[in-house]
Amino acid sequence: MEKKTKNVFVQGPISPEFIANSIAKHQSKTGIGAHNIFLGQVRADIIEDREVAAIEYTAYEEMANQKFHEIREGAFAKFQLSCMHIYHSLGRVNAGELCLFVFVSAPHRKEVFDALNHIVEEIKKQVPIFGKELFKDDSYQWKVNK
Repeated sequence: MEKKTKNVFVQGPISPEFIANSIAKHQSKTGIGAHNIFLGQVRADIIEDREVAAIEYTAYEEMANQKFHEIREGAFAKFQLSCMHIYHSLGRVNAGELCLFVFVSAPHRKEVFDALNHIVEEIKKQVPIFGKELFKDDSYQWKVNK
């Protein structure tokens, strides 16, 4: 039976409390020996003498959620993971705030290190999420993923 596609999007920044609660929920899962976390944070980059104040994220949500699902299922097939959570912001996220939270768990540490790197790279390559960099001078440009 195929797993249901989840909505990974949250409005605005991902709070540290949300992340802490996600981690705390895993204390009862005693077969897990390792966790690894990636936190994507908006940087106050200086681009052509303009400082990024925030990024406004938009997405083709249905298509993006489908891509997240494919990445998730592919990672479960490739790595021996016990658990995985992915959350991405929509809307405005100010510099210094979190916009991406990827959390993987497995019986052993090597799997979580390898899996997390793979998952984050696939998200950057495949998922149709668009970031409008909002500068302090009220100008903007569309962000290009690197």
